[in-house]
Amino acid sequence: MAWIVGFSSRLFSVIRFESIIHEFDPWFNYRATKQMVENGFYEFLNWFDVTAWYPLGRIVGGTVYPGLMVTSELTLFHLRTLGAIHYILQLLHIPIHIREVCVFLAPIFSGLTAIMAYLFTKEVWNERAGLFAACFLAIVPGYISRSVAGSYDNEGIAIFALLLTYFLWIKAVKTGGLMWGVLCALAYFYMVSAWGGYVFIINLIPLHVFVLILTQRYSTRIYVAYTSFYILGLILSMQVPFVGFQPVRTSEHMAAAGVFVLLQVGFCLAECALSSLTLLT
Repeated sequence: MAWIVGFSSRLFSVIRFESIIHEFDPWFNYRATKQMVENGFYEFLNWFDVTAWYPLGRIVGGTVYPGLMVTSELTLFHLRTLGAIHYILQLLHIPIHIREVCVFLAPIFSGLTAIMAYLFTKEVWNERAGLFAACFLAIVPGYISRSVAGSYDNEGIAIFALLLTYFLWIKAVKTGGLMWGVLCALAYFYMVSAWGGYVFIINLIPLHVFVLILTQRYSTRIYVAYTSFYILGLILSMQVPFVGFQPVRTSEHMAAAGVFVLLQVGFCLAECALSSLTLLT
């Protein structure tokens, strides 16, 4: 129900007027996505747009977060390759063009974000709180303004990636499983590729670990979760051209590195102490 309400409430601009992309940034993102669809991902990375920042031009591939464009391209690909969906859309005379994908991408992800809010809050608190969080997120004005139909911008998919990363992090901490840590790192990589707000994740997760250490709630589960998340997430995040080596050079990433070093030193000291006690006994 939250998915349906969240999705339908964002379609008024399309229902009242027409399917169109509005605002300046969404139009630029649409042009970039169209370039990727027509020429491929690697050509997009080397695309020099002579019409942007005229007369200087702009190297687009290395100065944007490509997650939004890649998501739209993959969505279009799956819509065209899944025969049943393609056949139904053709019967309804609904064209499958990259523009329609860009227009409806944010409303679709808003529904997925509501579901993710339910899963995350349920994991942290309980099922009733999860239902409230999902319904609240589906209708909150601040999120609606960034995810209406035609608002083709990074936040449309980034909020989903944000909650997905936090959900997988909680699962990794609770279970101590390497698989959940790896999945959390992959979700973080998707977030890095989509929006510069990924710095919230790479600062809040280390803060969470640091608070757990201060409150004497440290365990090997936290060590496995954070070590797997940080190492893999660091390597993957540097594969985004616009990010590059920032995760090992800029100040907003240093807290994560500091907590990682703290965990490794603490783990080594604990192992040495355990070995010494074993030898003494």
